[in-house]
Amino acid sequence: MDQHQIGLTGRLARYGTRRPWTVVGIWVVLLAVAFVAAGSLSLTGDGALLVETETGRADALLDEHFDSTSRPKEFVVVETEGAGPDELAARIDRLAADLRATGTVTRVVSYRDGVADLLSDDGTAALVVATMAWGDSEANAAPVVDLVEALDAEAAFAAGTVGDGSVSAEFTHLAEETLMRGEMVGVGVALVILVVLFGAVVAAGLPLLLAMGSILLAVGMTAVAGQVFELSTFVVNMITMIGLAVGIDYALFIVQRFREERSKGLSVSDAVVRAGDTATRAVFFSGLTVVIALLGLVTFPETTMRSLGVGAIFAVVGSVLAAVTLLPAVLRLLGDRVNRLRVPFTSRSHHHEGGGRMWHRITAAVTKRPVAGIVLAGGLLLAALVPYVSIATGQNSIGSLPDDSPIVRAFGTLNEEFDTGAITTPIVVRATDVTSVDVREAVDAFVADLESRDIYGDSTVRVSPDRRVALVEVVTKLDPATLEARDAVTALRTEAIPAAFAGVGAEVLVTGEAAGTADFVEVVDARTPWVFAFVLGLSFVLLTIVFRSIVVPLKAIVMNLLSVGAAYGLLVLVFQHGWGADLLGFQTTDVIEAWVPLLLFTVLFGLSMDYHIFLLSRIKEHYDLNGDNTESVAFGLGSTGAIITGAALIMVAVFGGFAAGDLVMFQQMGFGLAVAVILDATIVRSVLVPATMALLGDRNWYLPPWLSWLPRVHIEGRPQRLQSPQPEPALAAAVD
Repeated sequence: MDQHQIGLTGRLARYGTRRPWTVVGIWVVLLAVAFVAAGSLSLTGDGALLVETETGRADALLDEHFDSTSRPKEFVVVETEGAGPDELAARIDRLAADLRATGTVTRVVSYRDGVADLLSDDGTAALVVATMAWGDSEANAAPVVDLVEALDAEAAFAAGTVGDGSVSAEFTHLAEETLMRGEMVGVGVALVILVVLFGAVVAAGLPLLLAMGSILLAVGMTAVAGQVFELSTFVVNMITMIGLAVGIDYALFIVQRFREERSKGLSVSDAVVRAGDTATRAVFFSGLTVVIALLGLVTFPETTMRSLGVGAIFAVVGSVLAAVTLLPAVLRLLGDRVNRLRVPFTSRSHHHEGGGRMWHRITAAVTKRPVAGIVLAGGLLLAALVPYVSIATGQNSIGSLPDDSPIVRAFGTLNEEFDTGAITTPIVVRATDVTSVDVREAVDAFVADLESRDIYGDSTVRVSPDRRVALVEVVTKLDPATLEARDAVTALRTEAIPAAFAGVGAEVLVTGEAAGTADFVEVVDARTPWVFAFVLGLSFVLLTIVFRSIVVPLKAIVMNLLSVGAAYGLLVLVFQHGWGADLLGFQTTDVIEAWVPLLLFTVLFGLSMDYHIFLLSRIKEHYDLNGDNTESVAFGLGSTGAIITGAALIMVAVFGGFAAGDLVMFQQMGFGLAVAVILDATIVRSVLVPATMALLGDRNWYLPPWLSWLPRVHIEGRPQRLQSPQPEPALAAAVD
């Protein structure tokens, strides 16, 4: 084959066949450097909005006008389970001494210090307030949590602690546990599915190994980026999730094409080059579409979402680099040994031209009555979308922890038995002089109004040294993640504050967790349409160039939006309305996590486009050879159906592992991702795509004359037949 007849990916594949050990050596060095760089990865659990909000302005005023606002606290609730008053008193004294000795607690107060309201009316519950040192809240709270867990293990007592550090640590622990389970399940199921698809252990293990290599490379690249800006604690999990999803898919698609070309009689080198000029080229453009979708996360003005987007993009880049450069070299070295370690009772026919008979039957049935298929499949997706109209977004916090969590129990007792709560709502008052008569009277009236409401407890007022800012902190007896807490913030901002401070000339701002959630949801709602427009617009441009058609990209966008929308609707139906939640082991919640729909859109749109390009590239390749649209649709679905379905099942297993965790946020994310992938691989790929392709016929490839100047990229490879100049010695047993 002439060097000038193949594209860039084909030429890279040819280089890999000529100098395979050089390519492998370069990758060994690259991965070693990435491994070293990964050791410098610095992560943070904190996220921050990058646009101005009311909570942001309030927090900035507190930082500017107070040496410290309120030091973080841990509220330790101790309940007796058979212990008498004297035994409780002795245990509280010992706990206080142990807390003071931790080094991270600066002050301890209990009812034993003569402080009122720290012992319940019936004397069976006591509250110990530990004021924490400044610094990493999770790390500082760790010794407190250890002491409380030891106390909770004693037969005579039940104990739990509530505070920023302990709650954050609990969420981090459960999140890591959930994500690790998802990754382990995904890898295990992936290997089983790959073995079934390829019928050989070596061929099955190759995509998995390539995916792991690309994940390591992505972590190394992320560590370098982390030297410039802060990265979320969960960025590595995001890299692993996306790396497994696309890395396995890309290698799977290329290995399948290599085996197919070998079955046609091409030499090992020419089969690698042919796969590189077709499947690898499709992988390259698929990677571009995924990156475009993930750029939607990078454009979102919040540090955690941006860092997740950066990590996911690096995972895709690493996967594409491995597929384009390393995989051809490895295939050349393995040759037919890729089919070694055959597994009995697995399929050996997926590599032949045209695919399996089952997919031909499905295509024939759908293309025979395309209108009925479109109406039925489209109707199902639209019906699933309907519940989305009732979506309520927010952030789940303490109330979303498992019911048996000591934090949940302690939080309930804290609100029922004590006026001093773990949750406070800070209100910032700024004026020329906050100690002036009119401002002071307004603050007093405001505090009296708050303390008259059932959802609030005691209030404290502090004035900055320059007397320009006052801080009102009121105990709030609500989980700040609930809709009720957000409604309370809205009531403060729109009713209580304007009524108390009318005509005073003061700026009054509400901050705190509930207020921050309200502001975050507002930013998400305002920015999401722009993210959608950005991703859809760039995707349309890329697909128009790739397929030289305006019909194909329009259909792809509509179909992907339908599958994502259906996932949204089912998410609301299960988690908000509770349909099947108990059966699936999920929590029913008032809200869907505000970041979940945006994350689902970017990830699912990218992965859906991934599959769309894999399928359409094979259809277009066959169509360019014979000009028969119906036959090309059947060929494309037949040759990619098993591969796409297998890849989808792998992702469903990974996402299902996330959904099986205890945190509702990951239940929602995992369920949404898994459902959308199932819908996309079945209803969209098996029904909607072939039905619309059959209905439109040659019009699928319509490009307006005024766009004829667009470059020809030949994603599907140039129609041609490779001729091996001379046969190569077999490296192992021939392909079946």
